[in-house]
Amino acid sequence: MYNNMGPQPGMPMPQANPQPNPFGNAFSGPGSGLIRSGLGAYGEKIFGSSSEYVQSNITRYFSDPQYYFQVNDQYVRNKLKIVLFPFLHRGHWTRISEPVGGRLSYKPPIYDINAPDLYIPLMAFGTYVVLAGLSLGLYGKFTPEALNWLFVKGMVGWFLQVMLLKITLLSLGSGEAPLLDIVAYAGYTFTGLCLAVLGKIIWGYSYYVLIPWTCLCTGVFLVKTMKRVLFAEARSYDSSRHHYLLIFVALAQFPLLIWLGNISVNWLF
Repeated sequence: MYNNMGPQPGMPMPQANPQPNPFGNAFSGPGSGLIRSGLGAYGEKIFGSSSEYVQSNITRYFSDPQYYFQVNDQYVRNKLKIVLFPFLHRGHWTRISEPVGGRLSYKPPIYDINAPDLYIPLMAFGTYVVLAGLSLGLYGKFTPEALNWLFVKGMVGWFLQVMLLKITLLSLGSGEAPLLDIVAYAGYTFTGLCLAVLGKIIWGYSYYVLIPWTCLCTGVFLVKTMKRVLFAEARSYDSSRHHYLLIFVALAQFPLLIWLGNISVNWLF
């Protein structure tokens, strides 16, 4: 009575007819190894080339952040001398290159005084904010909100300096410099600015001597640096336009640094 309800115990289960595979046994047949290896090689070629392209462009425009923090005490002292007193620098302004992995690379700051770093700019920016807050405190105008506005003012000034250098490089067909290089060069502005603000705290009248000197030295340092970058990477060279743009970069330091050096509650002025 129950014979039609299912198979009896111990009896083998009947196999269902498999559905035909429209793609055949391409991945399980005798030629599957050849197909798999072919697809793997093709995929590796696609993704390998794309990853190399992305990596090369990232390195080209952003570089390795760790590179900019390979510094020591000797480098920091010598770099500060070059930034604050560029007229006294008797050495060359070009960076030291070396072949790495079949490509031309530059030595890190610890081995090259002309290499850009981010340690000094970041420390100088933090010192600038602290000195600005101290200056406001001496005049009884310190508030947390004022310190926040000074921080924003410093970041805006840094950004404007970066844009100035970037636009100058693009105008001369040399816009392929890594972005972090430009950020580092622009950040050296705060080293001389700290000296000017400190002089203002110690003796107010010294500020009117230190701020023009800071503007002049920063302009000379950036001009020397830009000339080195331009000579190394510019695809086209126009002597007259080149000199005019460099003069403009040097002159632009005066209004920018005077604005940053004016420590007040209203950061727009």
